[in-house]
Amino acid sequence: MSQTQPSTHPLESLLQQHCPNGVEFKELGELELNKILNLGRGKIISQNDLKNCPGEYPVYSSSATKNGEIGKYGKYMFDDERITWSIDGGGKFFYRNHLKYSVTNVCGWIKVINLDELNTKFLFYALINEWVKKKFNYTKKAHPSIIKKEYCIPLPPLEIQYKIVEILDTFTELEAELEAELEAELEARLKQYHYYRNKLLSFEELQRRTDMLNGGGLKLVSLGEIGTFTRGNGLTKADFVEVGVPCIHYGQIHTHYHNYTHSTISFVSEEKAKKLKKAKYGDLVIVGVSEDKDCVCKAVVYLGKQEACVSGDTFIFSHSQNPKFIGYMFQTENFNTFKHKYAQGAKVLRVHNEQLEKFQISLPPLVVQNDIVELLDKFDTLTNDLTSGIPAEIEARKKQYEYYRERLLSFKEQGK
Repeated sequence: MSQTQPSTHPLESLLQQHCPNGVEFKELGELELNKILNLGRGKIISQNDLKNCPGEYPVYSSSATKNGEIGKYGKYMFDDERITWSIDGGGKFFYRNHLKYSVTNVCGWIKVINLDELNTKFLFYALINEWVKKKFNYTKKAHPSIIKKEYCIPLPPLEIQYKIVEILDTFTELEAELEAELEAELEARLKQYHYYRNKLLSFEELQRRTDMLNGGGLKLVSLGEIGTFTRGNGLTKADFVEVGVPCIHYGQIHTHYHNYTHSTISFVSEEKAKKLKKAKYGDLVIVGVSEDKDCVCKAVVYLGKQEACVSGDTFIFSHSQNPKFIGYMFQTENFNTFKHKYAQGAKVLRVHNEQLEKFQISLPPLVVQNDIVELLDKFDTLTNDLTSGIPAEIEARKKQYEYYRERLLSFKEQGK
């Protein structure tokens, strides 16, 4: 696999000394055959297992967020240095070093068994570098059989591997300190925003704004009274095509979409679309399942001109209110408390549409809804928009780090 060689490698003199003709590149599958590393998967650990055997040891699963952790357990599988990756979460890699932990069946692991040939931390940096460049294809699950073929890594001499790890560790530590400061400031802003959002959407504030209209009445209604829920069906990632009818898969609501969207990142064929349930402009598309109570029932407001097909494990909520106003109601503390009460399941947590229909909201006149949405949209943009403010600075630092890491891990391939 040919790699791009920068004009001057940061370790040019070492490379000229130890490997003037370039370095070898090998697929993970080759490294396994050559007994340099082993690959495997974890075992099933359900939410009930975590409840029945509480403890302090982290459990890593399919999630690509929150460091891959889904909870704590009273047992552990490993206490050594390994790399894990999220099989259902797009194949993101994580470095685990001598901490007691477990991994579930939707989490893969890599163990370097020949440390005279390969440094585990170097392998981790190389895999992360490739993962970022590849923008892993979400239509596939990152099973070991795919990982073995998809990832080809450089194998410079061990001295150079250690030097790269030392440089990247130092760079990572400095970046982490800077990012922590920015994240703390962003967290403070988010708390301020959440407080402001909950206050604006409280019964008292909505009543006050409604009264200012000389009446009109503030209604306390259930979602079932103002709209209908339709369950998605039949759409899987394998159905995605390059061009076609817009579609939203439930996993993408967790990983990609924010409060609302005017377009989709995926499409299905017109033939497949005929068989699927669709969201129209103004509908909410709601995730019905998650491994995390805080993530179940995450909703995105669909504002696309063309109807969008939705997958199973989602609900379409159709109504005639301000779409964003209803979407913001799904982010309040009241709704968070409500869904925690009704989320049930072993491996994954579910909230059914029969329960969602019962959730009550304070429903002011449309003119009040519109005013609230305008205010919250402005605040949300200031807090979350990656084109300005703290999130943009955090993103810029990540890009700077990724650029430097890629330079360090770009080698001339032997024989090329």
